[in-house]
Amino acid sequence: MGNYTVASWLRTWYEVYAEPRIRPNTREYYKNYINNHIVPALGDISLDKLVTLQIQRFYNDLQKNGRVQRKGFPEPKDKSLSPRVVRGVHTLLSNCLDQAVAERLILANPAAGCKLPKLEKKEMRVLPQEKIGLYLAEAERRGLLAIFYLELTTGLRRGELLALQWTDLDVESKTLSITKQVNRINGELVVSPPKTRNSVRTLALPQQAVDLLIAEHKKHPRNPYLFPSPKTGTMYDPDAFRRTHDKILKAIGAEHIRFHDLRHTFATLALQNGVDIKTVSAMLGRYDAGFTLRTYTHTTGQKLDEAAQAISMLRRHTLGKINRPPSMDWTPALPPSSPFFISIMARYSIFNRMSSVGNTNLALVTLRRWQMIPFSISV
Repeated sequence: MGNYTVASWLRTWYEVYAEPRIRPNTREYYKNYINNHIVPALGDISLDKLVTLQIQRFYNDLQKNGRVQRKGFPEPKDKSLSPRVVRGVHTLLSNCLDQAVAERLILANPAAGCKLPKLEKKEMRVLPQEKIGLYLAEAERRGLLAIFYLELTTGLRRGELLALQWTDLDVESKTLSITKQVNRINGELVVSPPKTRNSVRTLALPQQAVDLLIAEHKKHPRNPYLFPSPKTGTMYDPDAFRRTHDKILKAIGAEHIRFHDLRHTFATLALQNGVDIKTVSAMLGRYDAGFTLRTYTHTTGQKLDEAAQAISMLRRHTLGKINRPPSMDWTPALPPSSPFFISIMARYSIFNRMSSVGNTNLALVTLRRWQMIPFSISV
């Protein structure tokens, strides 16, 4: 087997055991942890001489001084790494050392006894009730209503949303196939399978969403992407798209939330309005409904009340009128008394058909046939 240092075994383990089994963007995290953190601190130590105390001191130092200065960027004022990153480094190192135990290079895993920082519990954030209509109106003013409307009514991950192609939309069956995502890796946009096997899914869409997507495609009929960049016509850069979200928030005077928080907004509104947890989990592309429940039951009662109120803000009498032809009225409804998101979500029923397509679990979301009662939004 040879005499390994921590650095040489880490790189061997990564090449043989880790790299072939992880997604491209995960590889970048691993390389960062190995090259910028573990190897500089522990790399020269003989693998069979590494002890728990050394690893624990390493973790402690990461919490205080672990942030690496990037080339071309000013030195960071706060050099501490978050508990989540420290735990990520630990997971990688511990997995690597477990394999060393399995191959009898060491007797036991010295990382197993380390104390890890507790994860910080962050309060769930959603788009406030009084801003949802304004947010969509500003998106429309920028010619981006379709993409943000789709986000707020499906909760897609940013990479999934931007990787959509026209061929992913089935106009006749009113379904949208989620089969890929885009991430920026080493400065390049890389398309890869979604985050997990359960993230490969088919979502049913209400007719108004389909109409918006058809109208969007007519703007660029020869472009394969459903939402190409307005500036380049190529795939929408995730960072540029995030900045557009930030600009919309600023334009409407809303407190900053991440784009990912629109996904939380969708899930919170759906759960608050009676959509069952398994349906929401399947639409979000998650395997564990319990994880979804744990995530969103931490939302305060006040936040949930605000979320429920936010739904009704998309009604015509609250939002005023956007100048668009009557044919572009896009807000679907159920019975007249139903608020907007119920009108979207109550159409959906999930039957957990976990059919195996290769190694892919496909959660198929089907559309119930409800009466459509269109109305306009206004600001």
